[in-house]
Amino acid sequence: MSIHPSAIIEDGAQIGNGVSIGPYCVVGAHVKLGDNVVLKSHVVVDGHTSIGEGTIVYPFASLGSAPQDLKYDNEPTTLIIGAHNKIREHVTMNPGTVQGASETRVGDNCLFMMGSHVAHDCVVGNNVILANNATLAGHVEVGDFVIVGGLSAVHQFSRIGDHAIIGGMSGVENDVIPYGLVKGERAALHGLNLVGLQRRGFSKDEIKTLKRVFVEVFEGEGTLDERLNNAKDAFSDFETAQKVIAFALSDSKMPLCQPAKK
Repeated sequence: MSIHPSAIIEDGAQIGNGVSIGPYCVVGAHVKLGDNVVLKSHVVVDGHTSIGEGTIVYPFASLGSAPQDLKYDNEPTTLIIGAHNKIREHVTMNPGTVQGASETRVGDNCLFMMGSHVAHDCVVGNNVILANNATLAGHVEVGDFVIVGGLSAVHQFSRIGDHAIIGGMSGVENDVIPYGLVKGERAALHGLNLVGLQRRGFSKDEIKTLKRVFVEVFEGEGTLDERLNNAKDAFSDFETAQKVIAFALSDSKMPLCQPAKK
């Protein structure tokens, strides 16, 4: 364990083995730092926050401070950050609220680039990338392997499915299907994240099938529900296709992000 003399560690904080806490960091009384966590310098970790092993936090990040929600009244809600994440300069993450899940949760192996923000009650999966100044509003759900481009904002209660990509400077107001590619000031669906699918080892057959599903769901005849149910039957043997359809059919507070009208 290495703790710089200028760091402030409040009584009650739980510090794991091999932790490094740099100059001028502040660690609150209810914080838990897993083994080999690194706080570079000038990092504030507050509230009921836990950080998983091997996570590295860069200067001026603020983790676990009170949610930016006027209804918050100092309830002991939590922020849970997983293992082996990289949290860069000026990143902010807030705990949950009692009006939500009372918990904000971040998975493993994520990269949060400079100035990105995870608001109260968000659920962020594994291997997620938030580029510079990308922001998640409250209650957002982000699946595994999602990339959110720089200067993008995701509306509260929106869901982003696994392997989706959000283009830079986008305003995401609706749910994004797994494997989707979304971009725009008022973001619209622009097809599939084909480059991401190829990089992550999806087979040509899987990608072709997903293209067929996309055409059936977003370019076919009938209502959206009719198209989704038709696709559910037509692609019943394809797991990746069923993931898209199940996501689209599940209950949500937000409508589905769809292609821009031509």
